[in-house]
Amino acid sequence: MPASIALTHGRIYTLDPARPTATAVAIRDGHIVGVGGDDEMKALLGQGAEWIHLGGRFVTPGLVDAHVHFQHFALSLRNVDLDGAPTRQAALDRVVSFNNDKEDTGWLRGRGWSQDAWPDRAFPTAADLDGIVSNRPVYLSHKSGHAAWVNSQALKVAHVDEHTADPPGGHIQRDEAGRPTGILFEDAMNLVAAHIPRPTPAEIADAMRTAQSYCWSVGLTGLHDFDGRDCFVALQMLREANELGLRVVKNVPVYRLEHALGVGLRSGFGDDWLRIGGVKLFADGALGSRTAAMIAPYEGEPDNLGIVVTDKEEMLDKARQASAGGLSLTIHAIGDRANHDVLDVYEFLRREEKERHTPRLRHRIEHVQVLHPGDLNRLAALDVVASMQPIHATSDIDMAERYWGARARYSYAWRTMWDSGALVVFGSDAPVERIDPLLGIHAAVTRQRANGYPGVEGWYPQERLELEEALYAFTRAAAITAGQKKTQGSISPGSLADLTIFDQDLFDVPPHELLEVGIAGTIVGGTFRYRTW
Repeated sequence: MPASIALTHGRIYTLDPARPTATAVAIRDGHIVGVGGDDEMKALLGQGAEWIHLGGRFVTPGLVDAHVHFQHFALSLRNVDLDGAPTRQAALDRVVSFNNDKEDTGWLRGRGWSQDAWPDRAFPTAADLDGIVSNRPVYLSHKSGHAAWVNSQALKVAHVDEHTADPPGGHIQRDEAGRPTGILFEDAMNLVAAHIPRPTPAEIADAMRTAQSYCWSVGLTGLHDFDGRDCFVALQMLREANELGLRVVKNVPVYRLEHALGVGLRSGFGDDWLRIGGVKLFADGALGSRTAAMIAPYEGEPDNLGIVVTDKEEMLDKARQASAGGLSLTIHAIGDRANHDVLDVYEFLRREEKERHTPRLRHRIEHVQVLHPGDLNRLAALDVVASMQPIHATSDIDMAERYWGARARYSYAWRTMWDSGALVVFGSDAPVERIDPLLGIHAAVTRQRANGYPGVEGWYPQERLELEEALYAFTRAAAITAGQKKTQGSISPGSLADLTIFDQDLFDVPPHELLEVGIAGTIVGGTFRYRTW
């Protein structure tokens, strides 16, 4: 059958070793049917087909964000944005402005604040919010997602007071008299969050329509999601209505493990649009809230080793259940103790899987932010995917130096992971960070912020990646991680026609100028979802 679309006169970086570069590609029925020269691909066109002149634009396989909280990202577009607020007062001003614009008495939601970005680096309080919003409960998530800032009305609604005990895996910050200050860490966040009315799946799906358009505008054709059941229902609603325009790998929260096993779900079940990934657990907290589980205390905090959210024994129990049922594991680990414990769990699991003579599942560690030197080669040895987010490194430079000290040398160690032989896959952790793969690519190859900080060589420059490696981590590695390498992650005959088109050849752009490159087009399933020319 003839091709229905031919893209010619481009600079096509295929990630297919059989033909690394080309100038043209032909598409039919959502799949790539030919890759090669301009005249060769034009010759494949049938009557009434579309011929598109790329004008020298740069094309890669569709970019995939391998770590997104898509429901939370979609809903965050409707809430107050505190990301980048340089002071506590600036954050409060944004809350006031949002509250004035939205005449409502329901919960005021927001996220993105970070006390470490403020001059005094002190946590805010409920009293700060009480002075500006007294008519409704307020719940504001920390940039890391591992702490919440709430007002007194929210604490009252949740019946959280000086008599409330810390829940397992969580901590209520208190003043000298034992009263809650308004800051909740880890599982203590749920004490208040549980009282916030949940959006319906239909409302989530509606928010996702806007969010997916944003994803196309930054060049994304797919993502790996880490939210819960309602997110999965909303994604299915979009799929049923033929409105899902991103390839989604849906990971299952561990509290749904029993249900997933009960109906026999296995990793890889689904279709090219929506498929099951792994079971998500949390080993610890985060650097921003200083709840990442560490082997030695945080610098200047001799009593703080972070928070172990799920201990090793429980992790192993859940991991064994999941693996026996054909479900891979994907475990959040930030601190060096958390990563060490997770690797111990995977080491046991690999032995058990070998004894069962079952194929190796694609187990992952999410973030891998700081490792003990003795663990640097263990991900590769155990065939565990290093799912990392380059933009975290450049956001966290000052905090990592301040709270981890010399240990920061072994943080965000992409080059070390790559050279060890581990599969490195990249994402954003949106809405913790902005969902934009070019930000991640820039961070991976420069170890710098957009303004050039901390200098021309970048932060621990020995951990930089080459551009082709960063592109691999956002394309081919994502496909391998999801078990989709036969149909995704390369521009080759038979692959799905998912393409990201840039307005400049990335290999001709100095690394520090990568953020000036624009997305010219995004094709998913052979259809333009975004186009600027």
